[in-house]
Amino acid sequence: MIPAYQAEGTIEPLVAAVLGLKIPVMVVDDASSDRTLLRARAAGARVIVRLTNGGKGTALREGISEALRNGFDWVIALDADGQHLPAEIPRFLEAAGRGEGDLIIGNRMKDPRGMPLARRVTNGFMSWLLSRLIRQRVPDTQCGFRMMSRRLLSTTPLASSRFEIESELVVRAAESGFRIASVPVTSVYRRNLSFIRPVKDTCRFFLFLLSLRRPLKR
Repeated sequence: MIPAYQAEGTIEPLVAAVLGLKIPVMVVDDASSDRTLLRARAAGARVIVRLTNGGKGTALREGISEALRNGFDWVIALDADGQHLPAEIPRFLEAAGRGEGDLIIGNRMKDPRGMPLARRVTNGFMSWLLSRLIRQRVPDTQCGFRMMSRRLLSTTPLASSRFEIESELVVRAAESGFRIASVPVTSVYRRNLSFIRPVKDTCRFFLFLLSLRRPLKR
């Protein structure tokens, strides 16, 4: 599943690479004004079209609902801007096959050389803080390259509309007692294509933490 916004320059080869692994692709076009929709369809993806821009979290939640309705047992999410390598998807499949967790998150922090220093510091701090909150170590809580089981998604309601959805899923999964695992992935950072804004999204992260209404189960 690929949430996409203004991704006409990257979406077609990305979809083609995933389909080359014999994995079906769903793109959620979050009201892009460019040719994201046309290029995703041309590459062979099934496309859900949003008429108004709701943010990454909204697109992910809509895609998750559609995947569950269609009976999928697992969903792999990756970003549309080329920061995640489809060739690394087998690492997630292998971890799932070994039963390592219901939420398997890519870990860019093992070798973050492709990530700008500001993002590296921000991601490291957020991951440290969330790991303390959920009482288990997750080295890269902010990575959008992740694999999620039907069991997790069907029992874990999500509400975030933007990038804080990554943190929300980690917290809610831990809260419900699901195992969280990590697999190493490559840090590919394309500054000119990313819609992540470190200051604004860090603020959203803290607002999300403040919005938590009930403590984690012990």
